[in-house]
Amino acid sequence: MKILNQENNEELLDEREVRVKKVEGMKKEKIEPYPHASIKKISTKDALAAPHDTEVIIAGRVISMRAMGKIIFFEIQDQEGKIQCVYRLSEDNTDSFESFTVYLNLGDILKIHGTRFITKKGEESIMAQDWLLLSKSIRPLPDKHKGLKDPNIRYRKRYLDLISDRKVFDHFKVRSRIIQLVRKFLDDKGFMEVETPVLQVLYGGTKAKPFKTHINAYDMDMFLRIAPELYLKRLMIGGYEKVFEIGKNFRNEGVDSSHNPEFTMIEWYEAYSDYNDIMDRAEEMYKYIAQNLFGEKTIHMNGKKINIDYKWERVTMEQIVQTRIGLDVLKADITTLQKFCLSNKVAFKEDFSKGQFLNQIFEELVAKKIIGPLWVVDYPREVSPLARSHRSKEGFVERFECYFNGRELGDGWTEITSPFMQRDRFENEQRSMRDGDEESHPLDEDFLEALEYGMPPLGGIGIGIDRLIMFFTESASIREVLFFPFMRPDELKDFQEKPFKNN
Repeated sequence: MKILNQENNEELLDEREVRVKKVEGMKKEKIEPYPHASIKKISTKDALAAPHDTEVIIAGRVISMRAMGKIIFFEIQDQEGKIQCVYRLSEDNTDSFESFTVYLNLGDILKIHGTRFITKKGEESIMAQDWLLLSKSIRPLPDKHKGLKDPNIRYRKRYLDLISDRKVFDHFKVRSRIIQLVRKFLDDKGFMEVETPVLQVLYGGTKAKPFKTHINAYDMDMFLRIAPELYLKRLMIGGYEKVFEIGKNFRNEGVDSSHNPEFTMIEWYEAYSDYNDIMDRAEEMYKYIAQNLFGEKTIHMNGKKINIDYKWERVTMEQIVQTRIGLDVLKADITTLQKFCLSNKVAFKEDFSKGQFLNQIFEELVAKKIIGPLWVVDYPREVSPLARSHRSKEGFVERFECYFNGRELGDGWTEITSPFMQRDRFENEQRSMRDGDEESHPLDEDFLEALEYGMPPLGGIGIGIDRLIMFFTESASIREVLFFPFMRPDELKDFQEKPFKNN
């Protein structure tokens, strides 16, 4: 059989033309290539479990086929797996057998009615009694053995990737499982799942550059949300004490192995708690997911099992920078910090405070080298506009980030409940915005008004679901855990990922 290269358009178009002619031939013989059909079937998994001599009906895609004289061997694949089918020429099925050999191709979707049996070679199979074409494939599948090698094609044509590589198919089933576990964990803890607006008049909830859109009904610009935080807090003000949302966020930033402009995030908030309580809760959830995925509280990293069933260390940002690179940022003067950044190629601005230098040095020189699991706590106030001031450390806030294998996996803090403190933070952000910082947080008067009605003490966290999936599946790129990652249009053949500089 000729091997078709998915990158060779001429070969694909030639094969497509052959199959289109088959469709025309089928119609002339009154064989419907795309019938209406309601099929009461069982899965291939259940078919394999059925006793021999049991009649079964299955449906799925033909992924392999070989003819040996009067016998055709082919495999049917569905969501649960695959099973071999055998179709034998007999006096009762001459026309049907001939149609099968003439019109069917790899990739076609069939209904098979047959009987369970085992071949002489010991392979569990179905002896087909009759078949029905449910959907004719007029484009050839990728080569069964080579699959899709070009990642550009894999990401653009994920449906082909799923058909041709069962590991990829099962990989995304794990994604679904992890999201189910997150929901169950929080539900068992008494949290209520809610939904908040994606289209927002004023974006907020973190420091990021938004996507702008326009609503014709009101002839006004709007934004795609960068985070649901301020709406979730409005619900806490309204009286709910434990809420969470899993949904899409959009940030107009670069693309790299851990960033996609559109991504899934979970945020949750818990009244009468602080950042220590939220770290405890999140750590418990990570262990819960590992236990339910792997049967034990371990993670897989670089081909090794790592035990995570212990109390994870918590270290301040100031401590870890001093320990890892030998620099006491808070004791150094600004000139020393500028020279250090220049010699170590750390980006900075002339008006950086010590807190901003600390955060920048940590992110560029330390964060990516943390193996973890580790909680980095107590961030500079200047980089945390929504986090509450630290109760005992001037200039810092009660904020944390969780790090695994060089990646941040969760960002949270003790929340600001004072409308006066929150206004002051927003006004500081406005000054940064006027100085050209496109990621500064806008001033939200409606949220400040809501705060004036009183919000209980609370802690909150945001976790990138995609990064969570990457962590538990050992995926090196976010594109491996998104069904349809953002890609430039097909006509731009010179696609290259841009380095991501913002965090």
